[in-house]
Amino acid sequence: MKKTIEEIMAAMQAVMDAAAGRDLTDAEVTEYEALEKDLTAAQRTQNVRARHAAYNVVQTPAGVPSSVKQEDSAAGLRAYLLTGKVNADLTNAQSEGVPSQGGYLVPDEFRQKLVEKLKAFGGLGSVAERYSTGTGAPVDWPTIDDTGNVGEIVQEGTTFSAGADLVFGSNALGAYSYATGGAGGPLKVSRELIQDSAFDIQALIARLFAIRIARIQATHWVSGTGVAQPLGLFTGRTPVGSAANTGITLEDLITYIHSVDPAYRTNCKWLLNDLSLAEIEKIKDGSGSYVYRGRDANMQIGVNEATLLGYPIVIDQAVPTLVKNSATVQWGAFGNFGDGYVIRDVKDVEILVNPYSSMSTRQVEISAWARADGTQQDTNAYITMTAHV
Repeated sequence: MKKTIEEIMAAMQAVMDAAAGRDLTDAEVTEYEALEKDLTAAQRTQNVRARHAAYNVVQTPAGVPSSVKQEDSAAGLRAYLLTGKVNADLTNAQSEGVPSQGGYLVPDEFRQKLVEKLKAFGGLGSVAERYSTGTGAPVDWPTIDDTGNVGEIVQEGTTFSAGADLVFGSNALGAYSYATGGAGGPLKVSRELIQDSAFDIQALIARLFAIRIARIQATHWVSGTGVAQPLGLFTGRTPVGSAANTGITLEDLITYIHSVDPAYRTNCKWLLNDLSLAEIEKIKDGSGSYVYRGRDANMQIGVNEATLLGYPIVIDQAVPTLVKNSATVQWGAFGNFGDGYVIRDVKDVEILVNPYSSMSTRQVEISAWARADGTQQDTNAYITMTAHV
């Protein structure tokens, strides 16, 4: 009989307990690795069973004809868009909201579409560290900078004189609410469009909602003030300037690269907008070759990932455009953005459908909210750039 997950984990712990205070023997390592394989198989089985159980839940939401069956979450969302009513299997009520007023959670399928679109819109959002949490409770984590301390030689019978105690700092992430409304109000969709079963209305709404939220989030990831909004990657940074000239040179690019400590440089990237890239593409080396490796000798788009002096380029249209000879405009950044910036998404996206206010024009009003925050994580991992000292 196969062991349960709990039994496997208990066996793994027993191996570790038996080897407490010493190295594991070859036999113990082999036994532990075998248990790891058993655990992976058991967890996969458990996950498959859970998914299978979810597939077999079929209900009809209140107010929807019995012919509209909930074969999957997409059908459930379509029914909700038409009626403003949900069934228990489609969503759960938010504790922070008022369920009777329509505050319900979007099924995971819809949320995943939204996240994918957000990443496609903002370049920084696709390369920063990004993770989701189940609630919006504040998240704190410790930081430390011990790079200024070194060891020393201590003479016999004497004590050490250098070195300091470890000093820990702290960063925090909250959860700001981003709405799809704004000056234009809720998204209005015709009932005929929703009712057209040949049209993927879920994909359309996911795209429109994602673009609305992504536009403001992308701006905050780059230049948010940190006051009632996320702290942006560029905010408060002292940029590295170029030499006094009317543009960016190859020498300037080399200066930017070496302004980041080699410890971070393995996964470094350039971050800039498309207009700034247009200027960078014109830079040539001493032999007359373009230093930008996104095009071939005939200026055709290359098949490989675009690079600049060996480092990939990430385009983010929220980054300010290069201003020649300006010491104030931070037109780009270079560094390891996975270490340098972190984005926290709250798992659940809230959607509200109002089928009544625009009933006279046969339109359904739809609004959605996404909760997220972002902040600088390790400011030694990247630099921002200006086009002058």
